[in-house]
Amino acid sequence: MSRRVVRQSKFRHVFGQAAKADQAYEDIRVSKVTWDSSFCAVNPKFLAIIVEAGGGGAFIVLPLAKTGRVDKNHPLVTGHTAPVLDIDWCPHNDNVIASASDDTTIMVWQIPDYTPMRNITEPIITLEGHSKRVGILSWHPTARNVLLSAGGDNVIIIWNVGTGEVLLSLDDMHPDIIHSVCWNSNGSLLATTCKDKTLRIVDPRKGQVVANNFEEPVALQEMDTSNGVLLPFYDPDSSIVYLCGKGDSSIRYFEITEEPPFVHYLNTFSSKEPQRGMGFMPRRGLDVSKCEIARFYKLHERKCEPIIMTVPRKSDLFQDDLYPDTPGPEPALEADEWLSGQDAEPVLISLRDGYVPPKHRELRVTKRNILDARPPSGPRRSQSASDAPLSQNMLETLLEQVKALREQVQAQEQRITALENMLCELVDGD
Repeated sequence: MSRRVVRQSKFRHVFGQAAKADQAYEDIRVSKVTWDSSFCAVNPKFLAIIVEAGGGGAFIVLPLAKTGRVDKNHPLVTGHTAPVLDIDWCPHNDNVIASASDDTTIMVWQIPDYTPMRNITEPIITLEGHSKRVGILSWHPTARNVLLSAGGDNVIIIWNVGTGEVLLSLDDMHPDIIHSVCWNSNGSLLATTCKDKTLRIVDPRKGQVVANNFEEPVALQEMDTSNGVLLPFYDPDSSIVYLCGKGDSSIRYFEITEEPPFVHYLNTFSSKEPQRGMGFMPRRGLDVSKCEIARFYKLHERKCEPIIMTVPRKSDLFQDDLYPDTPGPEPALEADEWLSGQDAEPVLISLRDGYVPPKHRELRVTKRNILDARPPSGPRRSQSASDAPLSQNMLETLLEQVKALREQVQAQEQRITALENMLCELVDGD
């Protein structure tokens, strides 16, 4: 009599559970735009969701701890003149998020740790270079301020957000609409899918496709995708891939191994309501005390519901095998170093004592002005600091300060007027 051999894996029993009702985010008008992005982005500080908005595109940003019913007047992040199609948090600064829009632009925003009183309308920088809608965004995993965008013009642009410059433009590799783009772990290669049903591995700095048209898959899994596109999320720390069907009500997950058959089905988490979109928490945002190995943020029509994946353990001690060191918030390279050909793996951190997000860090943008590189006209003379011309950066800083002072004065004038009116009413009442 033969005995069935059971595959050994610590992830054979991964259980999904929806958070309690008071841990959800209620009364959010999730965007109804028919686009294939996840509509949701999350990090250890904030939850961002693309929402319905009149007069252009918008998304809402909520502190992660601000669960429950969301005030209908909660400030939005607005500025695009057409619907927002994708959003992505910077992996190296939890207060910085990028948004892509049908208006052909990308905007990068600084989100304060406090809840603002009114809509955030001024991005740190607006990136313009696509000729059609921009539907895909992805930050570089290890290089500071490097952001990828892909548009309906079949072009991939890689930007230095810190200067507003285009680092690379890949405009002759895809004959049709690009469906998805992702980086490998050190950001040296890209994987892209396209409407021509071809998967490409691209070296962006060489501007070359290094592999495509793979002959045979290493594994084949039949999936019911009649309801919509599949949103894949891969966790390299556990080697688990999660497949969330947009318009579906389930999350299927598989463990990837180096030995045949390579892909092992683990389980399916199912719920009653279909998902409009899905956010995936980075590993450093998980609760290690509860053996949490993944957390999703499932979008309904008017709410967002956390779904927690855990590996049950009896011990209360830190589970080293579940939590290897994971990528932290520090970049390994500067943008210029990556562009010059350098590669570096992510800077890892331990989760043994949990992760505490760093305080607000401001992203400073220094636009490079081609005029600064020109030699001065006329005879040269020595200059003192007092008669040195203002640089473009200094001029922009001064203009921003003047604008802020003007807004502050206007706000104080409105406050004084309101107080005067109240005083008049009190006097008239007497």
